[in-house]
Amino acid sequence: MDTTVTARRTLPVWAVSVLALLVAAVVTELYGLLLPLVGIPMLVGNILEGVPSPITVGMFAMGCAFAGFWGTILAVLIARFARRPARTYVVTTSILVAVSLLSPLTGVGPLSTRIALCVAHLIAAAIVIPVVARRLA
Repeated sequence: MDTTVTARRTLPVWAVSVLALLVAAVVTELYGLLLPLVGIPMLVGNILEGVPSPITVGMFAMGCAFAGFWGTILAVLIARFARRPARTYVVTTSILVAVSLLSPLTGVGPLSTRIALCVAHLIAAAIVIPVVARRLA
């Protein structure tokens, strides 16, 4: 058996989730830093504010950390209580990712920025969900 697979199965669920989250935070932060270079303005706000605010360095990673904290708790609870933890985790987190897209889609600011934020959500999910699901399987 591959040592990577063995290590992944022996690490606690929370550790696998945190490691995947760290990778997602780095990748999405780099993605966020590249957006202005391709002409996407880094301004967004919520519908209640009405005025967009700048997206600063570190905000993509901070968003991953916030979502990842709750996602890690969710993964641990699912691992403990679900009959089919991998499937339960994938279904639950996929629904939560879809819900998370509502914030940028209904936000205030340039459409290109809001779409780029949705892509960042999907990038983070594409990194974290499969890794944690494999650990739960």
